[in-house]
Amino acid sequence: MLAPQLFPSHDADDAGDVRGNVTPVCYHCGLSVPSDLDLHVRIGNAERAMCCHGCAAVAQAIVDAGLESFYQYRTVPSITGREVVPEFLQRTRVYDRVEVQQQFVRETGTLREASLIIEGITCAACVWLNERYLASLPGVVDVQINYSTHRAQIRWDNTRILLSEILNAVSRTGYLAHPYDVDRQQAVMQHARRNLLRRLSIAGALGMQIMTLSVALYVGAWYGIEPQFEKFFRWVSLLLCAPVIGYSAQPFFTAAWRDLTHRRAGMDVPVALGITLAFVASVFNTVRDAGAVYFDSVAMFTFFLLGARYLELTARNRAGEAAEVLVQCVPATATRIISDGLAEVVAVGDLRVADRVRVLPGETIPADGRIVVGTTQVDEALLTGESQPVAKTVDAEVIGGSVNIDQPLEIQVTRVGKDTLLSTLLRLMERAQADKPAFAQLADRVAARFVVAVLILAAAVAGYWWLHDAVRALPITLSVLVVTCPCALSLATPAALSAATGALTRLGLLITRGHALETLAHSTHVVFDKTGTLTVGKPTLTETVLFGGLSADDCLATAAALAAHSEHPAARALTAACKQPLRARDVINTPGAGMTGRVGERCCVMGSVSFISAHTAKRLPAEQLHSLTQDGASLVLLADQSGLLAAFRLADALRPGARELVANLQATGRQVLLLSGDHAVAAQRIAAQVGIDVVHANLSPEDKLAQVRLLQSKSAVVAMIGDGINDAPVLAQAQVSIAMGGGTPIAAANADMVLVSDRLDRLAAGFAIANRSFAIIRQNLIWALLYNLGALPAAAMGYVPPWLAAIGMSGSSLLVVLNAMRLGRYRPAG
Repeated sequence: MLAPQLFPSHDADDAGDVRGNVTPVCYHCGLSVPSDLDLHVRIGNAERAMCCHGCAAVAQAIVDAGLESFYQYRTVPSITGREVVPEFLQRTRVYDRVEVQQQFVRETGTLREASLIIEGITCAACVWLNERYLASLPGVVDVQINYSTHRAQIRWDNTRILLSEILNAVSRTGYLAHPYDVDRQQAVMQHARRNLLRRLSIAGALGMQIMTLSVALYVGAWYGIEPQFEKFFRWVSLLLCAPVIGYSAQPFFTAAWRDLTHRRAGMDVPVALGITLAFVASVFNTVRDAGAVYFDSVAMFTFFLLGARYLELTARNRAGEAAEVLVQCVPATATRIISDGLAEVVAVGDLRVADRVRVLPGETIPADGRIVVGTTQVDEALLTGESQPVAKTVDAEVIGGSVNIDQPLEIQVTRVGKDTLLSTLLRLMERAQADKPAFAQLADRVAARFVVAVLILAAAVAGYWWLHDAVRALPITLSVLVVTCPCALSLATPAALSAATGALTRLGLLITRGHALETLAHSTHVVFDKTGTLTVGKPTLTETVLFGGLSADDCLATAAALAAHSEHPAARALTAACKQPLRARDVINTPGAGMTGRVGERCCVMGSVSFISAHTAKRLPAEQLHSLTQDGASLVLLADQSGLLAAFRLADALRPGARELVANLQATGRQVLLLSGDHAVAAQRIAAQVGIDVVHANLSPEDKLAQVRLLQSKSAVVAMIGDGINDAPVLAQAQVSIAMGGGTPIAAANADMVLVSDRLDRLAAGFAIANRSFAIIRQNLIWALLYNLGALPAAAMGYVPPWLAAIGMSGSSLLVVLNAMRLGRYRPAG
């Protein structure tokens, strides 16, 4: 209980005023107020003097948070406010500063988005309650909370509400919110685990002693016991049970009170109610020395519930480890080369594009870049799931977060900060954690309403037994409250999704939309792009066939000038093959088809056969076209106003694992199609190599989009796999889409999943895990429903004693979690 105010003794009228020669003192810290400072904060019904702007800021934060009653009960001076004011209140306004928000807030106009950690969440109902409360705040546009990581993705209108106001609003509900920080997140998780373990240990140790005494009481009830011994055992049990109630069970009471004060019913409400009824009744019967006592049931309730919660916390931590490891990939510092032979150690955040950094063997590459000196092998396992190191040489691209293994490197930085591949992937994963599949939303709604139904039902059961057998009313009501707690129902979906997401992340397949797993499991058709998907995506120029009067070098330089304005793999191949490209202007790029522009005084057109035909009315003779493509080579044509200038023949290698992936998908009953913008011969050649029967070639992005929509009109659930800008519309149209990690950022942004690994067989594992995850979700939901439907009538009829109800409810929750964790042990063949 809070003690009465001892410092300072401000009455309503004298706070900070000058009475005669009395020097005014600071209402917050008690120090003298400088005579030249007129600074006040309105606290209660009066303006209170402050000695400095620091005290004024802290006092105003306390008032804004609705905690000004603190001043009525404090017993020591508040010099800085740190000792008595929650830390977040001192720091919350800092988060409104633009320079601070740049580190963790994404801005789009007046809308801002950030990831927050919410401390104090104990069950899925807490997530539901927090989402509803935050969504009710004026200016909050959207909020989604991930149960496994306790991370909230929040979007708000900064003209209507500030981030500090959101953080303070959360604090008023009994939770604590702060911007996501991986180190603090780990510290919070470790603190929660140790705290829970201590409570569990005390409940277990004292519970065993109470159970020993209870055995004596039960045996005495059958065979007789001396009254003085019975009374002694009851009082000792009460004393042993007091710490269990006062300390071990405290999280249930705190959460239940928080829910009730906000007129909501969380899952801790029936638990806290059951424990309270059992303990109060036992104390009452002990004092009057008559009736049954349930100290053993109270101790076991608490022990089993804490045990289930501890194991569930451990499982959640393990499921989220894969994603959290990615956050820690990038080191804090880097060695930046100033000049020849000279270097300096700088923070990674200070690196800029074009900086050169030195990376020694065993060190982590600090940012995306290109090797300028050195040859080595790089471990990209944490990012791509590849267990084998990847050979890298001069001009090779390296990913920030990967580890240099063999030789020292000098790397020129190409992307830093939020533009790096790792940062992009983390943002996409945060987006996925903010989304909730339909299964999860349904389970949350059912669980939240189920709590209210349990309380109503328990009241009805209590009323019935009170009228028919008052002695049995209390234990039966306790059993109903505990045995029907919908913990298993609320854990069924998030536990499985967290385990599946962690398993896929370790394989290099990242989920960027919440619905991806569910839709992938239900997909009926899988559509592939060719270049960069089924093939490696790095074609090389094998031959230049001339038609006009320009030389091969001039044609290649002209083509490379246009290709410099495209990200298509064929364009990259042309720019890579040209030593001295020209400059192009007025370039118009038609993704997936071709380009037009001016090179020197020449108006040029470059692209596919159909694109050239549409823009120049020039066609290759059928015999010549057949001879150029009969071996499956891809063809890029170059023309100007005078006619065709050249044909560039490109060859691309098949991506490893493509054949195995197609066979696996077909074996699961899915129909596999190839949609390609390349000519028919090249598309048919790749399709034959991987075993695809349905092929559509010479397609523009619009044609691909039309093909996907045609499939969807026939009730197909389409999974699209591709890369490149020309695939972005189709990826967006498909019910579920997967972008190759080496593709363009636009493709990844429009996709529901990103395959960071180069191995297509990882996708087979993705489909398998998706199928297994929803099979396990169905198993968990069916079990949770059957358990409640079976246990509830038995408990209501008096067949389930309180101690068995505690075991049943805890066991049910553990079974759901352990069943879900089987997904985390999935390992692909090879």
